[in-house]
Amino acid sequence: MNPYLKALPLILTGVLLNAFAQIAMKKAVSAHGMEWSLGPLVRLFLSPWMLVCLSCYAVSVVVWAAAMSHVPVNFAYPFLALGFVAGAFMSILFLGETIPPLRWLALAVIVAGVVLLTFTGGAPIRPPQGP
Repeated sequence: MNPYLKALPLILTGVLLNAFAQIAMKKAVSAHGMEWSLGPLVRLFLSPWMLVCLSCYAVSVVVWAAAMSHVPVNFAYPFLALGFVAGAFMSILFLGETIPPLRWLALAVIVAGVVLLTFTGGAPIRPPQGP
């Protein structure tokens, strides 16, 4: 199987996990506030939504590492821009936020850019050279 196609589900999963981590963080901070002293910070970081946030980040790192084992960084990294799009949709679904029309246009430009990058193909993946 083409390594780029093999990595795509991993890349997209990592992007979605990162976006959802942002939603969970917003829910945690909205529920507990953000104070720069030890007690409130401990309560914030032990809250269920912050634990979900941190878990999503941790899993996304593992998923991203798996994706990196298949494709070059210059192919995978631009997909992180889709996190802006995923975050926008998730903010509507989970937080009830609204998105102004110009921001929708900006998100469409991001998607167009990532699509163009996806179809540029890539150089064959070569194993690292030994000494």
